[in-house]
Amino acid sequence: MYEKTFPNKRFKHTLEFLKKHVSTSETILDLGVENPFSKIMKSEGFAVTNTTGEDLDKDQSIFSTEKKDVVTAFEIFEHLLNPYTILSEIKSDKLFISIPMRLWFSPAYRSKTDMWDRHYHEFEDWQLDWLLEKTGWKIIDREKWTNPVKKFGLRPLLRKFTNRYYIIYAEKIPTPTLPEGKEA
Repeated sequence: MYEKTFPNKRFKHTLEFLKKHVSTSETILDLGVENPFSKIMKSEGFAVTNTTGEDLDKDQSIFSTEKKDVVTAFEIFEHLLNPYTILSEIKSDKLFISIPMRLWFSPAYRSKTDMWDRHYHEFEDWQLDWLLEKTGWKIIDREKWTNPVKKFGLRPLLRKFTNRYYIIYAEKIPTPTLPEGKEA
C-alpha cells in the first residue's frame, strides 16, 4: 500500500489526536488488518487488536467477540458500503474515525488492481457528522487538515489549501433505561 510514499503528515496528525483523548491503559480495536499506523500505535504503547480482513459490510461479529474500550477506523469508512450498520453495532464507548474528504476537483479513488482499495464513499464533513448522530454517537472533538503534494498543476495547487482529511473523536450516547414495568 505504501510502497512509494508514506503518509507522515497524516500519521503525525492522527497520532497526536489519538493521544489527546486516549491513554495507553485503554484497549483499542482498530478496524482493518494490521497496517503501518497500527504498528505505530503499538510502538507508542497502545494495546491494539486489529480485525482480520473480514468483510465488515457483511460480518459485524467482531463487535460482539472483541470487547475493547476504544474503536478506531482510520481511513476505513470510505471503503465500506454500509457504515451505518457498523456504527450501530459498535459496543465501545469511544470511537475515532478519520476519512479522506470528498474533493470537488477530484473523482472518488478506485484502484484498478485491488478490489479492497476503492472508495465507495468520499464524505463531506457534515455527512459523517450526520451518520454519527443517526447511529447514537456524539462528536467530542474534530480536526481537518490539508495534504499538499509536490507536483505542478491546478489540482496540486488546490490541495495546498483545501482540507483533505477529517478526524473525529466521538462517544456513545447512553440509551436511557426506563424503570421496570414502564414502557416507552
